[in-house]
Amino acid sequence: MTGERKSKDKEKLAIDPDIVRELARLLDETGLSEIEFERDGQRVRVARQAQPSAPAPARLAVVSDAPLAVGEPAPLDPAKHPGVVTSPMVGTAYVRPEPGARPFVEVGSQVKAGDPLLIVEAMKTMNQIPSPRAGTVVQVLIEDGQPVEFGEPLMIIE
Repeated sequence: MTGERKSKDKEKLAIDPDIVRELARLLDETGLSEIEFERDGQRVRVARQAQPSAPAPARLAVVSDAPLAVGEPAPLDPAKHPGVVTSPMVGTAYVRPEPGARPFVEVGSQVKAGDPLLIVEAMKTMNQIPSPRAGTVVQVLIEDGQPVEFGEPLMIIE
C-alpha cells in the first residue's frame, strides 16, 4: 500500500512542463518579474531573478541636422537631463491615442503640466502619462509601439 501511495503522491507533485514554459513566455512578453498560476489545488510560481541591467539604449529624435561646432559640448545623456520624463511602469509606449491619429505631442509642442504626452499599455490597461511640467518638447526618445522599462527616458521637456 505504501508503494501505491508514493506513486499517487508523485502524480500529484508532477508539474506540467508546458505550463512552466507558458508562464515563462508570459514573463518575457509582459516584462513581469514573477507570475503564479493555480489549478486544481496545484500552484506553480515562476520568477525571474533581478539582474543588474544597463539602461536600455535611447532612441533619440533629431533636433538639429547641424554638426556640433568644435569646442561645443556634446549633448547630455537623456537620463541625466533635468527635463527628462521617464516611464512610471513597464509596458508598451504609444505616442498616439489610437492608430492613425495625430501624436499627443511632437518635438516643438508646447505642453502644460498635466497634458497627456503618451500612453503606456501595461497588462491590457492604457495608462495616459501626463506632463510633469509646463514647457516645450525638445526630444521624443521612443518610437510608437516600443516596449519601455520602468524609469526609461521617454521624452525631454524644457
